[in-house]
Amino acid sequence: MSLTLYTNPMSRGRIARWMLEETGVEYDTVLIQWGAPSADFLAVNPMAKVPALVHDGQVVTECAAICAHLADAFPAAGLAPPVDRRGAYYRWLFFAAGPLEQAVTSRTMGWDAGNDPRKQGMLGFGSYDRTIDTLEAAIKAAGDGWLAADHFTAADLYVGAHLAWGTQFGSIPGRDAFVAFVARVTGRAAAVRAAAKDDALLAEQAPQPA
Repeated sequence: MSLTLYTNPMSRGRIARWMLEETGVEYDTVLIQWGAPSADFLAVNPMAKVPALVHDGQVVTECAAICAHLADAFPAAGLAPPVDRRGAYYRWLFFAAGPLEQAVTSRTMGWDAGNDPRKQGMLGFGSYDRTIDTLEAAIKAAGDGWLAADHFTAADLYVGAHLAWGTQFGSIPGRDAFVAFVARVTGRAAAVRAAAKDDALLAEQAPQPA
């Protein structure tokens, strides 16, 4: 078996690394620098974006897809519910990949449909406030549990990663339910290991004092 993660520590690749650490499997890392991508990397992902995962010759891109793929490929890690109980799992995994990311990006870029229901209907998220409120309600309903099962899954990881980033940089409000959820997911041993590895790569890239 071979697993290779193409990533940069200042990217969504941190999510993919966290997921790999949760599986407990060995993998290789290829650091992709910002700027002109190499021909070798473009052969992996013509979009020239990280992360990208190559698993025994299969290329998987897009963070949510990488998380879902790894959960299925390594079932012993227990990162997905049973196949016949995946409704909430798929719902929240792809809610974060679709409506949540679109809403946050649109707001950050200053794109606003206002209160026009026709324009909101053309968007995959409708409105920013409704998106944030919907996610907050789901997390509150979970209480001290998890979004998609009676145990931590890739959906919790992916949602938690978005919330961690958004609340840190202000693109998602630091509501109590979000802050508590982020603390729980990022406190996991695999999350701590993943962050340490990416932070070490980040330090290696930092300009050295003259």
